[in-house]
Amino acid sequence: MGDIIPDIEGSEYGPGGGTMIFENERVRVTELSLPAGGRSKLHTHALDYVLVQIEGDKIAVEPHPETAGEYKEFFETDVVPGAFVFIEKGGVETAVNTGKKDWREICIELK
Repeated sequence: MGDIIPDIEGSEYGPGGGTMIFENERVRVTELSLPAGGRSKLHTHALDYVLVQIEGDKIAVEPHPETAGEYKEFFETDVVPGAFVFIEKGGVETAVNTGKKDWREICIELK
């Protein structure tokens, strides 16, 4: 994927909220959580990152129409505690907890 990151009004950079639990010159680690039915802020992923699922049953990504990258369409998946996925920068999205349980994950942004 290219290095062009869309600048979308109302979108913040980073994982869309949460609590930063560690940062150094190489990584930023954020813990994210949403109650059942909850939504994150609209956010732009300006860095490649790894998501590590902690708890929940379903989570979805609702992309902004101008998003770039692999995930350009609504995507829902089962949560598997301990599972992880690498995602390239560029997505502009809102995370949506479509499950019946509270959801939690760790986002590791690679600087």
